[in-house]
Amino acid sequence: MTNAENRTRCGVVAVVGAPNAGKSTLVNALVGQKVAITSPKAQTTRTRVMGLAIEGNTQIILVDTPGIFEPKRRLDRAMVQAAWGGTQNADLIALVIDGKAGLGPKLERAVEGLKERRERKILIINKVDIATKEKLLVHAERLNEKIGFEEIFFVSAATGDGLPEFKAHIAGMMPEGPWHFPEDQVSDATDRMLAAEITREQLYHQLHAELPYAAAVETEKYTERPDGSLEIHQQILIARPTQRAIVLGKNGQRLKQIGSQARAELAALIGKPVHLYLHVKVKENWEDDRSVYRDIGLDWVE
Repeated sequence: MTNAENRTRCGVVAVVGAPNAGKSTLVNALVGQKVAITSPKAQTTRTRVMGLAIEGNTQIILVDTPGIFEPKRRLDRAMVQAAWGGTQNADLIALVIDGKAGLGPKLERAVEGLKERRERKILIINKVDIATKEKLLVHAERLNEKIGFEEIFFVSAATGDGLPEFKAHIAGMMPEGPWHFPEDQVSDATDRMLAAEITREQLYHQLHAELPYAAAVETEKYTERPDGSLEIHQQILIARPTQRAIVLGKNGQRLKQIGSQARAELAALIGKPVHLYLHVKVKENWEDDRSVYRDIGLDWVE
């Protein structure tokens, strides 16, 4: 093996796009395990999440960002700010679009923002397994005219179509240099943060359209018991009293199911038994509480 082949590479890829383009599913697939939660609900990702993928002698630092959209509330503004903040110091910006949904108003803010960026840019057209080939090519051509991408990739993060080739290609685009993180690390998220995100994911999966977007999960207590198991207490914050009954369900069964699923997934991810205690709290103006933003990893914006 030559010295050139021995050299390590390491770089940052910022993954951006409109809500529901499949960014988090893509990052999880490239990392090889879950580092970001996913759901069909728009704006599931609220903060920057970093996933670490390895390809040969290359470490790829993937920054999964919230969807870029027209912000209407303080939380929206904080999320969009976090999305653009995730592109700072990136070696490569990857715009992900939903190949089935195609182009439209949802993409405009991301496209306009990217026009001004000087970083290297690539286009990833996702969900090719459920889109028509002719439309995919039209999407690629139109977006390329507006932004001018270095490369265009067609993938399905859900099925894995095109991902091995994509991963190998972007590894080759990373600059030479030492790895920034240990080989066995997959994310920058702490277990405490992950615990809150997994519970929030279960809220979205199990309640679907019943629960409005405005819900948050705070981890109040996260301690290790003498037997090595974890004891976690979390608060589910909702904006209105009527939503409390939705989360609890009949005789508290829905909340028990949310807790059961979240506990099982956390135990599998962390590799320890988990004792999870959930409480539902009505906090009408939680979106205006600085401490909530700090807990979920967002900067406070005016």
